[in-house]
Amino acid sequence: MRLTLLVPELIWPEPGDQLTLDKLPAPGFEWLDGHAAFLRSTPVSFEKSLLDLFGLPTGEPAVFRRLGETGAVAEDGHWLCADPVHLRFHHERIVLADAGAFDIDDGEAQLLVAALNAEFADIGVFHAATARRWYLRLHAAVDHVAEPLSAVAGRRMDSELQDKTSPLHRWLNEVQMFLHLHPVNAARASAGKPAINSLWLWGAGTAGQPAGAVDALFADDPLAIGLGRAAGIAVQPRPASLADVLDSRAQTPLVVLDQLLPTILYENPENWRQTFADLENHWFAPLRGQLGKTVKNLDIVAPTIYGRLQWTISGGERWKFWKKGRSPAVIANALAATAPEGKPS
Repeated sequence: MRLTLLVPELIWPEPGDQLTLDKLPAPGFEWLDGHAAFLRSTPVSFEKSLLDLFGLPTGEPAVFRRLGETGAVAEDGHWLCADPVHLRFHHERIVLADAGAFDIDDGEAQLLVAALNAEFADIGVFHAATARRWYLRLHAAVDHVAEPLSAVAGRRMDSELQDKTSPLHRWLNEVQMFLHLHPVNAARASAGKPAINSLWLWGAGTAGQPAGAVDALFADDPLAIGLGRAAGIAVQPRPASLADVLDSRAQTPLVVLDQLLPTILYENPENWRQTFADLENHWFAPLRGQLGKTVKNLDIVAPTIYGRLQWTISGGERWKFWKKGRSPAVIANALAATAPEGKPS
């Protein structure tokens, strides 16, 4: 088996945070780090890393993420992710919170989407796949460049949230005023809840055909699921442990272990430690025992604030007992001290 693990935010983004990084038990991870060829390249998002793994460096995330939703079928059209967000001022800067940081129920989502469709029918058609994930099917294609929501959620931003050259920029201002006045937000304000006062529009691009470089995909993320479906790959839910993947008898599986991502987006160091410990116990430590046996080759791909990190290990490396690995704290401090070079070490 050649196993690929996509693990966003594998290294905590604050190297000086001793409470989070110090005394983090990780013997399995450290062993893998010590026996792997390590590559660090320019920072890219989790979504971009998924597209790269499927051979689509300029792919269209919105099309594939929508295809990964429950019950979705492929549809032609000009699609955007149009996710509901809350914008607020903080220290004279605008901070964006996605719907994972506050409550929004299905009823609120359906009311807002219906109102948007009635008010802006000339632009396109909105659809809420879930309360948190919305889509816009445009009547005409636009050249609209924006980072994925995972790259901007919880971040301080300049006043221009979108590229002002985009034809959607002026229209988005109208959407924000419309949402501000909607009864759903009036009710939320009365209840002390954050207003759903904007949309984050992203995911436009050229669709393309995903390459079937893997023979099985294990993931819960809708973008990953959509890419797998478009590539004709068998898709299974994110597994609890390495044993579940080994039982599948896949030869080149891709496993998306994205459970660390929300702990970073919503700044929860305690949950990050707990989730890392779970990965250590159910993935990294077992991989040490399986490398060179069931698992002949292993790639760990980790998009982080430090860059996209990749560990590549072959089975023969397990015999090099003299190699010593680094703890997550040591790795974080080393990465923070240098810029990405894109060269193996």
